[in-house]
Amino acid sequence: MTDRVLALDVGGTKIAAGIVDRDGQVVRAVRVPTPTASADATWQAVVTAAEQALRGEEVAAVGIACAGPVDVVAGTASPINVPEWREFPLRDRVADLVPGSRVELAGDGVCMALGEHWRGAGRDSRFMVGLVVSTGVGGGLVFGGRPYGGRSGNAGHVGHVVVEPDGLPCTCGGRGCAETVAGGPRMVAWARSLGWQAPAHADAAHLAAAALAGEEIPRTAFERAGRGVGLAIAATAAVCDLDLAVVGGGVAQAGDLLFDPIARTLDEHAGLSYLAGLRVVPAELGGQAGLVGAAALVVDR
Repeated sequence: MTDRVLALDVGGTKIAAGIVDRDGQVVRAVRVPTPTASADATWQAVVTAAEQALRGEEVAAVGIACAGPVDVVAGTASPINVPEWREFPLRDRVADLVPGSRVELAGDGVCMALGEHWRGAGRDSRFMVGLVVSTGVGGGLVFGGRPYGGRSGNAGHVGHVVVEPDGLPCTCGGRGCAETVAGGPRMVAWARSLGWQAPAHADAAHLAAAALAGEEIPRTAFERAGRGVGLAIAATAAVCDLDLAVVGGGVAQAGDLLFDPIARTLDEHAGLSYLAGLRVVPAELGGQAGLVGAAALVVDR
C-alpha cells in the first residue's frame, strides 16, 4: 500500500494538485488556472490537474481544500468566486475520479491553517487561526491540534468578521467585513478613491512598492488593512482562546507594512488576560499550505 496521497486545492484563481507523502512533503505539484465559463469547465480543470499530478501513480487517499462555503457533510462546494459551482458534488466527483480511495473535503482556510500547523509556522501551537490575506481574506481554525470546521465545515471565516459596521458592501452580502478593507483589490480601489495614481493593472504588490517608497495614500491603505486584520484576529482570539495567528497570502508578503498595524491593533484591542501570550507570525509554506493541509485531512499524523 502506498503511503502517498493526492491533495487538491481548488480556488477562484487557480487549481493545484499534488502528491504528498506521510511526512507532509509535497513530492510533485501542478497548477492550472481556474476557468469559470461553466461548472463543467471548472471540473475539467480539476481533472486535468489531478491527472497531471498522479501520472498513473496509486494513492492511499485524497484530501481536498476548496474555497467556500463548503458543506463537508454533503461533500459539496459553493465557492463565492466560482459562481458556476453551487452545491457542486465535489467530494463524490473526486471519489469517482480515484475509485476506492478515501476522500475528505474541507474549506481552503481550514486546510491552510492545518498545513501551517503540521509543517509550517504553527508547529508549536495547539489553538490557532490561520489567515490568507490575498484577493480576499480567508481563515481556518485548529483546536487541540485538530482542524475545526464547525457544523458545516465553514468555521474560521475570519475575513467576514465585521470591522467597519458602516463600511463597504462585501461579497458575502454583509458590510464592513475585514475582507472589504484588507483584500488586495479592495485596498487598491480604496487607494484610488483617495487619489492614488497608478497604472490600470496595479495590484497589491504595486501598492506595497509605493508604500515602501513613502507614498502616503498606499501607506494609509496598509495601515487600514492591518487594523482590519488585527481587529478580526482580536475578536476571533477572544472568542476561541487562541495562542497563535499565522498570516499568509499575497498581501501579507508586504511584511511590516501589514504586520506592524496588526500588532498595534492587538495591543489596543486584545486586552484580556488570557490573550497575553497571543502571537502573530508570518506563514511559512506559501502556496503549498493548502496542499499540505488537504493531505493532512487523510494522513494519520
